[in-house]
Amino acid sequence: MATTSTGLPAPADFTSTAATRARVELTVRGLLLGAAITLVFTAANVYLGLKVGLTFASSIPAAVISMAVLRAFRNASIYENNIVQTVASAAGTLSSIIFVLPGLVMVGWWTGFPFWQTFGVCAVGGILGVMYTIPLRRALVVQSDLPYPEGVAAAEVLRVGAGLRARPSTAPGDVLQGGEAAGPSAAAVAENKAGLLAVVGGSIASAGFAAVEAARVFAGEVTGYFRAGAVATGFGGSLSLALIGVGHLVGLSVGVAIMSGLIIAWGIATPVLTALHPTAGPAADVANAVWSHKVRFIGAGAIGIAAIWTLIKLARPVWGGVLSAVAASRHQRLPDAAELPRTERDMPIGIVTAISLVLLIPLAVLFVTFLSGGALRGLIVPLVIGAVIYVVIAGFLVAAACGYMAGLIGSSNSPVSGLAILAVIGAALLLLVLSGHGAGATLVAFALFVTAVVLCVATIANDNLQDLKTGQLVDATPWRQQVALIVGVIIGALVIPPILDLLNHAYGFAGAPHLRGAAVTQPLPAPQATLISALAKGIVQGQLDWGLIGIGVLAGIAIIVIDELLGIMRQLRLPPLAVGLGIYLPVSTTFPIVIGAVIGWAYNHLANRGRNPEAMKRLGVLLASGLIVGESLFGVLLAAIIVATGKSTPLAIVGDSFATASTVLGSLAFVLVIAGLYAWTARLAQRAG
Repeated sequence: MATTSTGLPAPADFTSTAATRARVELTVRGLLLGAAITLVFTAANVYLGLKVGLTFASSIPAAVISMAVLRAFRNASIYENNIVQTVASAAGTLSSIIFVLPGLVMVGWWTGFPFWQTFGVCAVGGILGVMYTIPLRRALVVQSDLPYPEGVAAAEVLRVGAGLRARPSTAPGDVLQGGEAAGPSAAAVAENKAGLLAVVGGSIASAGFAAVEAARVFAGEVTGYFRAGAVATGFGGSLSLALIGVGHLVGLSVGVAIMSGLIIAWGIATPVLTALHPTAGPAADVANAVWSHKVRFIGAGAIGIAAIWTLIKLARPVWGGVLSAVAASRHQRLPDAAELPRTERDMPIGIVTAISLVLLIPLAVLFVTFLSGGALRGLIVPLVIGAVIYVVIAGFLVAAACGYMAGLIGSSNSPVSGLAILAVIGAALLLLVLSGHGAGATLVAFALFVTAVVLCVATIANDNLQDLKTGQLVDATPWRQQVALIVGVIIGALVIPPILDLLNHAYGFAGAPHLRGAAVTQPLPAPQATLISALAKGIVQGQLDWGLIGIGVLAGIAIIVIDELLGIMRQLRLPPLAVGLGIYLPVSTTFPIVIGAVIGWAYNHLANRGRNPEAMKRLGVLLASGLIVGESLFGVLLAAIIVATGKSTPLAIVGDSFATASTVLGSLAFVLVIAGLYAWTARLAQRAG
């Protein structure tokens, strides 16, 4: 039986009675359900992103909700559930626009979020992102061994919910006489039950743990900072079972690479820079300030050069994917088009090209409208032409890089904001050259507006390839899923503007020149938008520290060389992008992934000694999927409660005086729960075997 890089059965081996009947896949009710789920997830993501600078992937919780709702319909299928999660995740991922667009309020260009301009940025950029991922699908999904942790997790959730599993088969879709699919064996039924228990058990455990954290009985993270003279640094991590699950799915190589990035960031760069620039204050404040304002730029440089190297390496398979898409489109017009496998039927490349070209018209209109009446209105033609070309080229390159990173580390943890940093640098430099002068706030604002479009392309590519991986694993039809992606983008683009405008009027953003009402005392931080706005200003005003980005580029080159040497020696690889992640992303986010990668490796190593190793490994993947599902669902619920109550900690039952006890209790419980869950999963596998 063929397997994927995660040890899961290949999608071609799936078969069931339902699979031989008429396919229920792209339906009106599925699109409507996806739209309804989107309203909740997008609102939660926008608020939490502006509040803490993080968003969550909505595909897995959307899949769980979809299965619960559509179970009421007799003809519901795994394929229809896949369409629902595709719509919801595509719309939800557009909430990452909060990494850039609030910057226009912060620099004083906007006082709110004009609906049609905000909708246009999200819709045009998002649909371009969908179009760019279609020719990338073959190169980065079909012909790649990238782990796609969230895509795999979503597929496992859908399969377990539908009661499907793989069975040995010499040909896809083998059927018995009478057209009925071969039934599962007793062992298969037992493993299905064990798999469902693993998903549900992991979900309940992670949701329950997150609920106790929200009550502040368990600490949300454990960190420690110290000083030695002028030197300050620290370490720690979130007590997040979902991140442990992500680590299990991405594997040991990525985990080691992230750990290498953490050592560079917190073991070398932060201590050195704090020593070179002594500052008074608590160790935590000093270390975090240096990491936020200096070390992250080193990480951005490392990510940038790693992304460029990745694009160079991907050039051949991506080009091959484009040629394959063209060939498939040509084949669909031939008399024997029916022979083209359904799972290879992408949206025809001619339609993809036509949509991409047509979108350039509203894109140019957006740019012209933005510049009209401003200080640069006399340079509208060169600026608009340059901006459109920049979006087309940079958008495709960023889409490829983001798709690769999502496959490597997962869309939730992919550093889209890091690429947004590079995108705003490129946009500001280009516009500065085209304008011939600074033009003050106008040029800064236009650079942010152009970057917002590129970011939409990036975030959609970051999410869509994850969705297409899920579709590949559950035997979905690519072109139907691609249509659902476009629908999801349009729904998200309709939802985001009023939510952004509402939050702006209710709270405002830190640093904005005109705060109103409650914003005077409780503005939303919007950390990424603050950083990217500062970058745009720095470039236009000639105050950006290129030295830090250059150091990151040099470090990235060194990491690339090491990784290639390890490949030649056939040793454990050190993916450069993952190292860059370790430098750029907060240690509280990345260190639990490292722990999860080590736990997953140890669990699989132990499985190889058991009597049923493959089943035990599959159940480990299902447990990791459940850990992501539970915490994600609770994250949605908590976000709704936060928005409804207006309190940042609405479920807290203890105060700050309990902080020390909550740290001790949370740490002990975290270790015990993880150990107990994996031991329980191993026993499930043995009983199922």
